Amino acid sequence: MSNHGKILTLSNIILLLGLFVQVSGNRLTRWWDMAVGGGDVDASAGLCALAVAPRGYKCEEHQVVTTDGYILSMQRIPFGRNGGAGGTRRQPVLLQHGVLVDGITWLLNSPQESLAFILADSGFDVWISNIRGTHFSRKHTSLDPNSRSYWDWSWDELVSTDLPAIVDFVYKQSSQKLHYVGHSLGTLVALASFSEGKLVDKLKSAALLSPVAYLTHMQTPLGVLFANAFVGEIITNLLGVSEFNPASAVVVNLLKGFCSLPGIDCYDLMTSFTGNNCCLNASTLELFLKYEPQPTSTKNMVHLAQTFRDGVLTKYDYEREDLNIKSYGQTTPPVYNLTNIPVDLPLFLSYGGEDLLSDVSDVAQLLDDLKLHQIDKLSVQFLKDFAHLDFIMGVTAKQVVYPSMISFFHDHDK
Repeated sequence: MSNHGKILTLSNIILLLGLFVQVSGNRLTRWWDMAVGGGDVDASAGLCALAVAPRGYKCEEHQVVTTDGYILSMQRIPFGRNGGAGGTRRQPVLLQHGVLVDGITWLLNSPQESLAFILADSGFDVWISNIRGTHFSRKHTSLDPNSRSYWDWSWDELVSTDLPAIVDFVYKQSSQKLHYVGHSLGTLVALASFSEGKLVDKLKSAALLSPVAYLTHMQTPLGVLFANAFVGEIITNLLGVSEFNPASAVVVNLLKGFCSLPGIDCYDLMTSFTGNNCCLNASTLELFLKYEPQPTSTKNMVHLAQTFRDGVLTKYDYEREDLNIKSYGQTTPPVYNLTNIPVDLPLFLSYGGEDLLSDVSDVAQLLDDLKLHQIDKLSVQFLKDFAHLDFIMGVTAKQVVYPSMISFFHDHDK
């Protein structure tokens, strides 16, 4: 999984920032000339008060403490606006966002178009995750978020620590197995977890939207440049930055420099990095830029860049044999072998023909890993006009993606 991990990382970086993103009318606005809203969000207010309760839904704030001390924020929408369908014992569903964003991405459209609200109104008990380092999950039992040690993690820790803690919490709260929905990086960490046998005993099924595993076919010039320039390593080693905050002066200036290079097109990045999203509207994009992008660790960006460059899905490579031996007992990082995913785990995959991050050829490689999966446990949906963000922000997803996914959940509720 070489090319795709990088793109997902740098793509979302810039895409979310939008060196030039169209957010109103036909006017293009350079991202470094506009106020980026993600850093201005008041985390103390909570996501429930910010984006759920104003829509008329009951919402609960929860906290999950990981084994390494990170305090993660979760939101629960226990039922629909009108009580929803179903009985008192509702089926839990966990929504896991991608990189450089947080749980609000499931809530940006109207209640009739946002997956979290649609699931709640369909009778599900909806749980929204926010991974470590994002604005609502920036606390720790002992570490200061401004310290380097707080940011010493990559998506390996999401696999080994965050997801198990989150899934276990929902499992214990609901006393039943849950359905999982991941988008982008949320699919990568799920697939890696499944390959190691994690989570599967507490899940009924998993829906993977814009599934990311292999990234070999990413070809956008700016994304390739970022990946091959070891961007994460540059920021960490040369600039000493352990928190990768797209709104920071360091990252802004770095992106400006890359965009001045010959052959690099920094206009219409939403399309350049994610593909030609068919179904986004200007008001959703404007709201998106009000709350996103989110910080992540530079080490996480390095790990994603490694995945792109190396073409293999492995744990973090310390690029020194002694450090790899110390961490893994071997000179090279262990591989996440996706062929080890249990063949009887129900999986729903939905991907798009216009997606530059979850490329159709890379999804084909993932499907090859799943070729021995039980036929009745694997459902694959291909939408030729969809790109990366259409699956979570597109106004037509409510018609072409979500009904099939919900039907899949119902088929595997037992």
